[in-house]
Amino acid sequence: MSDLFSALKEKVVGKQLKIVFPEGLDERILTAVSRLANENVLNPIVIGNKEAVEKKAAEIGVTLPNVEIVDPEQYEAMDELVDAFVERRKGKVSKEEARTILLDENYFGTMLVYMDKAHGLVSGAAHSTADTVRPALQIIKTKPGIRKTSGVFIMVRGDEKYVFADCAINIAPDSQDLAEIAVESANTAKMFDIEPRVAMLSFSTKGSAKSPETEKVVEAVRLAKEMAPDLTLDGEFQFDAAFVPSVAKKKAPDSVIQGNANVFVFPSLEAGNIGYKIAQRLGNFEAVGPILQGLNKPVNDLSRGCNAEDVYKLALITAAQAL
Repeated sequence: MSDLFSALKEKVVGKQLKIVFPEGLDERILTAVSRLANENVLNPIVIGNKEAVEKKAAEIGVTLPNVEIVDPEQYEAMDELVDAFVERRKGKVSKEEARTILLDENYFGTMLVYMDKAHGLVSGAAHSTADTVRPALQIIKTKPGIRKTSGVFIMVRGDEKYVFADCAINIAPDSQDLAEIAVESANTAKMFDIEPRVAMLSFSTKGSAKSPETEKVVEAVRLAKEMAPDLTLDGEFQFDAAFVPSVAKKKAPDSVIQGNANVFVFPSLEAGNIGYKIAQRLGNFEAVGPILQGLNKPVNDLSRGCNAEDVYKLALITAAQAL
């Protein structure tokens, strides 16, 4: 395991953090959960029929020590969850509708997090991103002052660690969105022991081109500096001006970022998604994520093509976010 995850593991071991896994019959989930429990890293809660989950675990040859298996159909405190869900949805659902909705494992698991019966949730091995994120947005909601959740990747290669945002959620962020993404991404960076130096990216450096697209980023820089005056942040930058000291000296000699940025905020989802995949495939970086940020409590979304190792790592990240 890389140093990145060894450090995360050290942070969460012994903290008795409870992480919910709604996909209790997925063998990748059960393999990772077994390892997390056997290593005493955290206390997993698996959603599903107890008999079916235990049978599946036996079939794939894993043990589930200290793993809580919770079946929504048999859950004793369901009335409490139903009442809290009705209240949270502010009259948009009746009690009967709430009871039906909460039989869905993602909604049920998200309610456990909302009600402080768990610290975070990892889903998406067998569900779409929407299935994982929708309950989180409806129930857990975004932090005060944050309008939207966003998705970052930690890009790792040897000792190098960078944060790329937003590469997963917001298709066309406006200036306010970009400012929020920048501040939240800096907080995520700190969780991975990265001292954030944030570059707001564009196809222009410090006014070298002018267009609505570049002006959007200029305004985002202004707003982000208002939100977090102590944060080392600047823009707008072309990538080379943010990353290469000799280019920074020429193109942005007065900037606080001198080719040493480590948190990169892309101006749109297409730029961010393309950017991280180029770094991953051409630069041989490991892309860890997407890590969802901006929510009141941590919920993270796996790729449906994930393996048990991915589940294990995202669970560590989720637990670290819960701290």
